[in-house]
Amino acid sequence: MAIKKSELYSSLWKSCDELRGGMDASQYKDYVLVLLFVKYVSDKYAGDPNSLIEVPAGGSFADMVALKGDKEIGDKINQIIARLAEANNLTGVIDVADFNDQEKLGKGKEMVDRLSNLVSIFNTPGLDFRSNRAQGDDILGDAYEYLMRHFATESGKSKGQFYTPAEVSRIMAQVIGLAGATDSKQSIYDPTCGSGSLLLKAHDEAKSTTGLDLAIYGQEMDNATSALAKMNMILHDCPTAEIWKDNSLSAPNWKDPLGNLKLFDFIVANPPFSTKAWSNGFNPAEDDYNRFSYGIPPDKNGDYAFLLHMLTSLKSTGKAAVILPHGVLFRGGAEGVIRKRILQQGYIQAIIGLPANLFFGTSIPACIIILDKAGSAGRKGLFLIDASKGFIKDGNKNRLREQDIHKIIDACTQQRELPKFSRLVPLAEIESHDFNLNIPRYINTSEAEDLQDIEAHLHGGIPERDVDALQAYWEVMPNLRSALFAPQRPGYLQLKVMQAEIKPSIFAHPEFTSFNQTISGLFDAWRNEHRPRLQNIAIGDRPKPLLNTLAEDLLHRFEAAPLLDAYDVYQHLQDYWYATLQDDVYQLVIDGWQPLIASGAAKGEPNTDLLSPDLIVRRYYAAEAAAIAELEAKRDAISCELEELDEEQGSEDGPLAEGKTDKGKLTAASVKARLKAIKKDMDAQEERQALEQCQTLIEREAEASKKVKAAQKALEAKVQSRYAQLSEAELKNLVVDDKWLATLQVDVQTELDRVSQALSGRIRQLAERYAAPLPALSAEVEVLAAKVNEHLAKMGFAV
Repeated sequence: MAIKKSELYSSLWKSCDELRGGMDASQYKDYVLVLLFVKYVSDKYAGDPNSLIEVPAGGSFADMVALKGDKEIGDKINQIIARLAEANNLTGVIDVADFNDQEKLGKGKEMVDRLSNLVSIFNTPGLDFRSNRAQGDDILGDAYEYLMRHFATESGKSKGQFYTPAEVSRIMAQVIGLAGATDSKQSIYDPTCGSGSLLLKAHDEAKSTTGLDLAIYGQEMDNATSALAKMNMILHDCPTAEIWKDNSLSAPNWKDPLGNLKLFDFIVANPPFSTKAWSNGFNPAEDDYNRFSYGIPPDKNGDYAFLLHMLTSLKSTGKAAVILPHGVLFRGGAEGVIRKRILQQGYIQAIIGLPANLFFGTSIPACIIILDKAGSAGRKGLFLIDASKGFIKDGNKNRLREQDIHKIIDACTQQRELPKFSRLVPLAEIESHDFNLNIPRYINTSEAEDLQDIEAHLHGGIPERDVDALQAYWEVMPNLRSALFAPQRPGYLQLKVMQAEIKPSIFAHPEFTSFNQTISGLFDAWRNEHRPRLQNIAIGDRPKPLLNTLAEDLLHRFEAAPLLDAYDVYQHLQDYWYATLQDDVYQLVIDGWQPLIASGAAKGEPNTDLLSPDLIVRRYYAAEAAAIAELEAKRDAISCELEELDEEQGSEDGPLAEGKTDKGKLTAASVKARLKAIKKDMDAQEERQALEQCQTLIEREAEASKKVKAAQKALEAKVQSRYAQLSEAELKNLVVDDKWLATLQVDVQTELDRVSQALSGRIRQLAERYAAPLPALSAEVEVLAAKVNEHLAKMGFAV
């Protein structure tokens, strides 16, 4: 049975709840990831004599499951992990977490319950890696990324450096051309690999696009983090990856037979920012590997030390991407000298300025520097991208959206020059700025100032230059301008319609209708192209390639759409994928089109996650739904009458006051009781009439509510019955057409609404700004002042 990805993620994060309290995220991540590792290798390799990983007797996840409730569960889990570690030369890698630590896990029954629950969470169908029919989509990899992001978020500022955000890793992997790898002997290297997330994204980019399994090399100085990297390589089916624990600057491990630094085809890195102790353990002036021939970085700032190490480790045909703080672009002194020499050699191909607060462990803005030795000789310019404004808030961090990632990659790999975003800067221009690479020097992202026109304020009229500034709209709808504006005097226009009619006039104009139809046509063509593929989703299909096909074609088609940003349209599909479509598709590729079986539900119960009752109602029972809506409207009208009566006569001294409950409510019982109490009171005629009116309304409301409930129950029975009668073709129409494509069509319509709102809003703003010229305002002030003076004179005050 399929488990939703969202449920899988929450299940994994629930495992962390079992460990909170005794330790922080930087510690309990080791426990969770070790269990995930044992579960994965047990499912995938147990019983396979040809696998690179051996799962020995007494060293599997099944042995852990057998320990649930055991008084010695902590010590015995340690023994299981030790057996697995010894069998695979992973001692010191997967056995770093002590599952018998009473300070962290509790004593006695507390530890037994905690570890038993923890093992149970991992013993779920959603984490069965033996029968994962969508494994080409790397469900484990996605779950790992989910955990690592959350670990980094909770670890705090000082302990989150082990993880590079997946969005940034994807950009780096693509901009250095890993999709163009040509030989499985090519290599990827990360000298500060942390937990290995960046290396894995780079490896996956090459493998998913070319099928080549490139060699992986990494080095990490932190013991626990390097162990995590080794473990994660196996988790991501890269068991031959070479990870070394040591300092890459003082003791680089990877060398050729002559003792020189080994050269790599691709390098990626996210070194610690501005580390002060970078030269500990060696003398840079006497470096055995000649890494600092362009200059020695400052004693207390190692940013350029890592960059120079990467440059020296790169083949003459190689490419690299490194994340560094923005300061490396403009700081002077020794860093300025190094930057100048590297630029003169042509080694820097591009620089991507990223938003602030993306990275765990720091909030400062960073950049990606792309090194390219192959094209250095003829390089005449540097491609700069200012992507600092493209992000969304995600908790206390910023995060790149799918559209931000795609836009950066497109601009960088295709050398697209986009206004306020990217441009190819000649080296001569950079030299004129003394090799200062501060991106705002070359790309102006500031918005044009909205200038006030004094002449228009004095004499009225809308400045023609402000209307000309809307030229992008007039190019698409050339006659709309003349329908909205008429000449007033040279350089100024007047609005031909009332301000309240601006938006309706735009919507009603035939050119806007034509524009609307053009955009709708683009979506219709996309829908018609991919509807058959969506309806033919089958067991074993791969969801991620499906999303990629849908999204890339949507982006391509809408690149031709005027006034719309194709990347915004693309983002709608991506958002819907993560919110709904992903879970639906994963259910289908595992369970197939089974309308009556839901995850965890008894046979015969409808899968309302995939197909909600509302969809069936809209398609088959619209008349019944309309009838219920009419009954609800009648009931609500009676409720309004009752509320109005209460407002008019239910105050403290009103005739209905005594008919209320202690909580101040008018109920059938309280009104009936009060009527009974005043039955013989001849002086209570007014109160009796009010109560009887109230009683009648309450009875009518109850009867109306009864009719609504009866109609709703009847409709629910019809819907339930309809579930059982649905054919596969009907189910596909409901899910694909009425749910998926209908939702996306509405999302695209919001982009059209944004266009109309932007145009009508700006025109209204201009109309309001210059509606009353200064002479008219002055005349109005004089009239009002005269009236005030007249009143003052009548009151005996001298003016």
